[in-house]
Order: sequence, then C-alpha cells, then structure tokens
Amino acid sequence: MKFDKVTASPVFPQGHKWQFEKRKDGYESDATALIRRMLEDDAIREDQVRAWERWRNDESKLRKP
Repeated sequence: MKFDKVTASPVFPQGHKWQFEKRKDGYESDATALIRRMLEDDAIREDQVRAWERWRNDESKLRKP
C-alpha cells in the first residue's frame, strides 16, 4: 500500500495538561484513562489510525529474512 498523503501529527502547546477521569465501574489505570481521553480528540485519533495503517501494511516487515 502506498501512502501519497502523509499528514503532520497534531501539535499541542508546551505544558498542555490532559484532563482525564478514571472509569468508576471498575479498575482503570491512569495511563489507560489518559489514552482513552486523548483518543477522544479527532486529530489524535486520525493520526493514530494512519500510523496503524502504515505499520500494518509495511511490506518490509512482511518479508521473511
């Protein structure tokens, strides 16, 4: 798969603090809560989807040594 259009990753101001809240219905670590909160941002979610697609379809990793 070829990627003709590579977008820039989102940039946030230095010192940006993510406000997140852990789920109340069970255990959730701070890291999981933070990542879940970050993925609610459309720019981050789109960037991560594109990164996953690039990684998953990287032909150099599919060849046997």
